[in-house]
Amino acid sequence: MSDHIYKIVEITGSSKSGMEDAVNNALKRATKTLHNLRWFEVTDIRGDIENDSVMFWQVTVKAGFKLDD
Repeated sequence: MSDHIYKIVEITGSSKSGMEDAVNNALKRATKTLHNLRWFEVTDIRGDIENDSVMFWQVTVKAGFKLDD
């Protein structure tokens, strides 16, 4: 068995529904160009406020994927 080597990318997803959807949107989009995604870490959470209400959530994640052997 070989050692696993990972690459980390930072991406930001957004959603009107909430933080979890923002994370899922970011990761779902990342899978279109990256493969072997293994983990993520939330590094930043922001929101857009309009008329005294949260309109959008933005969540920045670091996502790790295993490099091909």
